[in-house]
Amino acid sequence: MKNVLFICSRNKLRSPTAEAVFAAWPGVETDSAGLAEDAACPLAADQLDWADIVCVMEKRHRTLLSRRFRSHLLGKKVICLDIPDNYEFMQPELIQPLEKRVLRHLR
Repeated sequence: MKNVLFICSRNKLRSPTAEAVFAAWPGVETDSAGLAEDAACPLAADQLDWADIVCVMEKRHRTLLSRRFRSHLLGKKVICLDIPDNYEFMQPELIQPLEKRVLRHLR
């Protein structure tokens, strides 16, 4: 079982979409969070401790994550998906690049 955590800014569109898409995949457990103060589900250290793979949507998310949670990232695979904040929740144009960019890390 792989535990995959998806992170964006506000945890309203991209990361919840990724969480929903990959939750149905066999052998994968998912969660999502946001880095902004007003995130629907603000990132907590225990989520990082749980995760085997951490997927951020943008490079700036990786930078913020490193700054705030460096000690919780030791030994973690952190992947930047390079998906801009241009999509709605569960939009097919968002799901397609998510599947393409995450799939290779789930094998």
